Amino acid sequence: MDESIQDAEMPNLYREVLDAVARLERVGERAAAYEIRRKAIHTYSARWDDKGKRSLDKLARQARAQLAASPHAAALGSLAGNTEPA
Repeated sequence: MDESIQDAEMPNLYREVLDAVARLERVGERAAAYEIRRKAIHTYSARWDDKGKRSLDKLARQARAQLAASPHAAALGSLAGNTEPA
């Protein structure tokens, strides 16, 4: 991959992972959030190559899957969607 393209993609992927981690933390999935953040920090600080890009991509997918599987996220999502007054 062209190095300039790689340089542009890495911060975006890293931000995507951190955004998903923040959502995990908000729904109470702190252990999963911690582990994904730890791996993302390690990758972002050490691997600005195709392998690093794939790793961050995988971590973003993992975080989204964890969020989708969280019973807490489903409960909070249904509460947030209720805009009718009680």
